[in-house]
Amino acid sequence: MEILIYGIINSIMLALMALGFALVYGISRVPNFAHGAIYVLCGFLTWIFVRSLDLNYLLGILVALVLTGILGALMYRFVLIRVRGMNISEIIASYAIGLAILEGLRYGGFKGTTHTLPVFVEGSIIIGDIPVDYQRILVVLIGVLLVAFLWLFTHYTRIGLALRGMAQDERAALMLGIDSDTMALVAMAFGCMLAGLAAILLLPLGNIVVEKGYDVLIQAIAVCIVGGLGSWMGAVLAAFLIGFAQILTTVYLGSHFQMVVALLAIIVTLILKPSGLFGQQKELEERV
Repeated sequence: MEILIYGIINSIMLALMALGFALVYGISRVPNFAHGAIYVLCGFLTWIFVRSLDLNYLLGILVALVLTGILGALMYRFVLIRVRGMNISEIIASYAIGLAILEGLRYGGFKGTTHTLPVFVEGSIIIGDIPVDYQRILVVLIGVLLVAFLWLFTHYTRIGLALRGMAQDERAALMLGIDSDTMALVAMAFGCMLAGLAAILLLPLGNIVVEKGYDVLIQAIAVCIVGGLGSWMGAVLAAFLIGFAQILTTVYLGSHFQMVVALLAIIVTLILKPSGLFGQQKELEERV
């Protein structure tokens, strides 16, 4: 029962970490290697607004999310748009931005374990003799609602349908009058806000540290590679596979092996099925 409950919780947490990365790549084909840095930055911004400026918690969260989305749009508009389509340059440029953000935070004094966000709901509940705190239950509920919202948004709204069109066939979308760069900018802003939302939900369970940005980036890449780059639902399924594997590893080997599971998932997937579980790329093209 403990493995089942915490396996589901860990899987939802991984899905939250990876959704923003999967969304940006699925629509614009730009791998946002600043994803982990954006995650941490949103956490620090929320901490500054709530702890230092004494803003209302909800208001601080909303302001941090808006600023995170604006930063994502600016990243694309002034940097990534110039290297879009140049695969290596996209990775280098986005990773350089992320590195600058994380090391800038470290240089600015945001280090150690003194920065924490308050949980939304105090206390815990017993489920099948297993204690589970309310914050983790809230993470699961919001995670499920977020996936449902994304599905509805991309199927029944004008912008969502345009984003789906870009993800499925960019050339056909261009022929229908959809502006590729505008949709990519919207995707980058939305993806960064999803990374920020994940931070606001998950960081109250621990401390806000710069190193978390590198961990989140690796976890998100692992989920997206296993699920198939460009497949949002594949990322959700991969999150459950990796999430339960990490919990089993924690139970039988120790918590310090969790990151090893993510790295092994990347290596094994690239060896056996480079396109991932639901990837769109052709195997022959990848081998060539």
